Amino acid sequence: MKRTLLLCLVAVISLAGIAWSQSTEQAVAALENKWLEAQQTNNPDLVAPLLAENMTYTSGEGKLGSKADLLAQAKASKYHSAAYDDVKVAVYGDTAIATGGFKGNVTDATGKTMDVHERWTDTWVKMSNGQWQCVATQSSPVKM
Repeated sequence: MKRTLLLCLVAVISLAGIAWSQSTEQAVAALENKWLEAQQTNNPDLVAPLLAENMTYTSGEGKLGSKADLLAQAKASKYHSAAYDDVKVAVYGDTAIATGGFKGNVTDATGKTMDVHERWTDTWVKMSNGQWQCVATQSSPVKM
């Protein structure tokens, strides 16, 4: 009897953990979709609150930047198309790693229009206020 009760308790705790993880995955995936919406609508103000103040940005060329750098680049760029694919979220306590692919057409600050195909990785942390924020983002060009 005690063993059955113990097994039931373990099963309930395991299921609760799985449900929490799935809802966290969905919440972080929704934040990634908000970031995509910012690109699709050329509205960097949508992504600004999702980024931690001290976040790190690593560009496809290997350059490091800050939240301000990332937002300045986004404001100077005009997306003609933007889409994500193969988005996956893995949760590790109060940290989540999101990965995916990006394809788009963008005009950069110099006026150069280009097709972009990248893989990206975003690191999200659940902050003390309960909100998830991106603390690091990195992208790598995909050779076509």
